[in-house]
Amino acid sequence: MTEETRNETRDRSSAATMFRRIALKNKLVDEATLKKVMSELPAGADLGAVLVKQGLISEQHAEAIQKKITAHMKSAPADGNGASASAATGGKTTVADVQRMDFSDMYGKPIREYLKRVREFGCSDFHFQVDSAPLVRLHGQLIRLKHPTLTAENTEKAIRELLDEEQWKELEVHLDLDFCLETEDHGRYRANCFQQRKGKEAIFRLIPMKVPTLEELRLPSVLKEFTQYNQGIVLVTGPSGCGKSATLAALVGMVNDQRNDHIVTVEDPIEYIFEPPGSNINQRHVRRHTESFHSALRSAMRADPDVIMVGEMRDVETISMAITAAETGHLVLATLHTTNAVRSLDRLIDVFPPREQEQIRAMVSESMRGVVSQQLLPRKDGSGVEPALEIMFATPAVGNLIRENKTFQLPSVLQTGRKQGMVTMDESIRELLKKGVITPEVARYHAEDPSRMKG
Repeated sequence: MTEETRNETRDRSSAATMFRRIALKNKLVDEATLKKVMSELPAGADLGAVLVKQGLISEQHAEAIQKKITAHMKSAPADGNGASASAATGGKTTVADVQRMDFSDMYGKPIREYLKRVREFGCSDFHFQVDSAPLVRLHGQLIRLKHPTLTAENTEKAIRELLDEEQWKELEVHLDLDFCLETEDHGRYRANCFQQRKGKEAIFRLIPMKVPTLEELRLPSVLKEFTQYNQGIVLVTGPSGCGKSATLAALVGMVNDQRNDHIVTVEDPIEYIFEPPGSNINQRHVRRHTESFHSALRSAMRADPDVIMVGEMRDVETISMAITAAETGHLVLATLHTTNAVRSLDRLIDVFPPREQEQIRAMVSESMRGVVSQQLLPRKDGSGVEPALEIMFATPAVGNLIRENKTFQLPSVLQTGRKQGMVTMDESIRELLKKGVITPEVARYHAEDPSRMKG
């Protein structure tokens, strides 16, 4: 399948996803019927035309929905993901542009309107908080908007309008709430609402409608090799907001396009929506569709999966189950909040009690397929962010170092493994500095060894 064909397939999938949501939102067809139609929908088929042909909706409704989808796709920014997708497009709106804008006219409007507005600029996050003007994160920088200060009454009223009764009750009882906000015309958002000393606040991560490709994220093509394995574990790591979810989604998207596998994703909440052109895909939201990450993994092991995507490995039970799944013939793609390959492997092993670590080390040495650690660095021209990556493939030498508890020697293996596509974080940052993409100050700030970053 060519890249052009893959992009066309993704566009059709995105259109079908939007059509499905709008039809459900307007109660033109019930969810059970729509799921049945979607499961039988031929690859590339027009969902609206099929629903009309089966007499489930009228031609007028289908045309109205299609017009809305077409208008959205023409106006939707390519960098709707903010942090990670800005890397893909270079971004057109700069931090200075947003700092000059006046958002006072937004005061009192629903949060959905704010989200629609900030998506247009390619922001990655939106903060709606008490005793402050709203804030956005653009190209990695947090910007306070020119906007009246919000009161506790402002934020509580706006958040209350956003939630249904069940969600509001959960927020009142547990004092925080994670959920995914879906809109008809401007995409999806990963949301966190919580109570703090001044009142209720909400923070939103903007998620694009379209699953990104490695090329769109400006990631090296060598990462495609991680989608060729049939079993083992691949880690995508990095600090919060570095684009891990986008990278993981791109890898899962490649598997979906190129293979006919059963893919199970476990996320909190579900971010990117995958349509199954080739594979069978089940997506589960922790605490909505399953009790926890490790219980979902335990269940997935009995569901005949080929590929399992774990949104985050937070605890020893989840990590243990992921390693077991990788050992028993499944490809596991997962994220960790660690900053390089050495720390990722150490974290994977150190969460276990000391008496179990030798056995776990042996299991990891056999099942590990690679680690991708990434950061997003602000570009010198202020137009976006650029990814810097540390890439490790699990060669026999890497496996031996893991088994012998000598992970501290891994950087030297990465430095000599360029032919296999390996690279250290500092080498990646130094290459961006050499090309003039980032400033020496940015390079030194993000490097492991700042003394080696000279402009």
